[in-house]
Amino acid sequence: MAYKIIVCAKQVPNTNEIKTNPETGTLIRDGVESILNHDDANALEEALKVKDAYPGTTITVITMGPPQAVEMLQECLAMGADDAVLLSDRALGGSDTWATSNAITAGIKKLGDFDFIFAGRQAIDGDTAQVGPQIAEKLGIPQVTYVQDFQIDGNEITVQRALEDGYELIKVKTPCLLTAIKELNTPRYMYIKGIYHAVKHDIKVWGAADIGVDLETVGLKASPTNVFKSFTPKPKGAGQKVAGDTEKDLAINLICSLKEKNII
Repeated sequence: MAYKIIVCAKQVPNTNEIKTNPETGTLIRDGVESILNHDDANALEEALKVKDAYPGTTITVITMGPPQAVEMLQECLAMGADDAVLLSDRALGGSDTWATSNAITAGIKKLGDFDFIFAGRQAIDGDTAQVGPQIAEKLGIPQVTYVQDFQIDGNEITVQRALEDGYELIKVKTPCLLTAIKELNTPRYMYIKGIYHAVKHDIKVWGAADIGVDLETVGLKASPTNVFKSFTPKPKGAGQKVAGDTEKDLAINLICSLKEKNII
């Protein structure tokens, strides 16, 4: 049995070099190194594992971003994806999670039928974990988040959903959306044949008009989330070490130090 899989991926700035626009609160991406979002790499790897197990399975990666996001899509193709689509338009710029999910949902509908949508749990530049679930809701399909393992039986999927103190087993039927966490797998590297495919492949670039999305539902002005303030937290000061030759001495010195500071 072959499956048609869509992977939602995002190109994100290197977290060591994040800068924000003080007026809009949006990220400044110009001149900043960009990478494939970590959780999205896990989502793609799981799609590739399904493709390995079920010959004839196809994988299409879809993303929304500036023109430079083509480089990230080429990386996905080099890892083994079959096709890629970039949603790029000034009308889509500045979208929050709600507006982003509106655009990506429209793009997925244009792609047509599918069995699975894999997405990362969250993006490292926003950490909201909202876009994947919002896409599922707008498509009207089942979703399972925080996926750490799953098994396929025809059109029925048994999923392990990670919890803080264990996991829960959930069964869903296709079509469905699953969001991946790092415990799910280890992403593979690009390979020679895949790199050649990525270089030769014509990546589709769709604008707002191509996907037929309502312009009142995308972009900065349509986004209901307002960024009040963005800033880099000040580094914490060095901690204070408690000296002592024995555990009893350490405990006594700690208590004395806390009393001196009127903490206890």
